[in-house]
Amino acid sequence: WRAMQFEGRKSRAIKTPMAQRDRSPDRFSRFDAHIQEAARLYQLPEAFLRAVMHVESNFDPNVVSVDGAMGLMQLMPGTAQKMGVQNPFDPRQNVLGGARFLRILANQWNGDLVRTLASYNAGSGAVERYGGVPPFSETRRYVNRVINHYYAYRSGTRLAQR
Repeated sequence: WRAMQFEGRKSRAIKTPMAQRDRSPDRFSRFDAHIQEAARLYQLPEAFLRAVMHVESNFDPNVVSVDGAMGLMQLMPGTAQKMGVQNPFDPRQNVLGGARFLRILANQWNGDLVRTLASYNAGSGAVERYGGVPPFSETRRYVNRVINHYYAYRSGTRLAQR
């Protein structure tokens, strides 16, 4: 037995009450300019950023997870600070900060999409320890959901916006 420090979130639960969540149909396109800017700046596919945002916050810039992750890309306070995000509830700052972090992770894993996503969710240390996606059911579900949304957005299907 040895203690291991978990670097990621413990759950996907959102603590923001349902009544306060953004459910308007235009939320799927409201942040297009920020997504396009981040995709160009960090050389990431728009569909990829959109898929992460969809799974993380369902395009609601004001949600907070039970673990304290905030905004569209669900940035943890320490990550937001490291990525230069002063206000994690500002959509532009949050998208740029999340995209910057994804670029760093993608570089770390030589563009491996699965390891990049697993690191975004569970932390790079967990991915290193397990030599890939950690055996956390939440992380495995997360990676699968993001990849499914990524392919849906990439193909232009409406499936991604459910």
